Amino acid sequence: MKRYDIHERIFALIIEVLSFAQKLPRTPVNQTIIPQIINSATSMGANDQEADGAATRKEFVHRYSIVRKEGKETAYWLRLIESTNHARYQEQARKLQDEIGEVVAIVSKIILNTNTRVTRRKK
Repeated sequence: MKRYDIHERIFALIIEVLSFAQKLPRTPVNQTIIPQIINSATSMGANDQEADGAATRKEFVHRYSIVRKEGKETAYWLRLIESTNHARYQEQARKLQDEIGEVVAIVSKIILNTNTRVTRRKK
């Protein structure tokens, strides 16, 4: 069953990324990547919550732009993990990349719709 509440979907995604990071072997490469992926994933959640409480549309769009940026960064770290780890970690890394891709697409649409509404009101 797909989750349609973007806040809950982002939260669940972050939990999955954190759980995955905990399972990774502590190789020298992973010891560099793991803190990066934790930072970028948790930043997605923090900025999602700040967007939810935004006082202005400009702030809302700015925060969701950060969510999108951090999502792309998280996908990058997952791609590195997929490319540098044992096959048993590759499938989960790919699944997480797919979910991040969907979340980034949804957030991009939210940003576009918000900007479109603002542009229409200015006319």
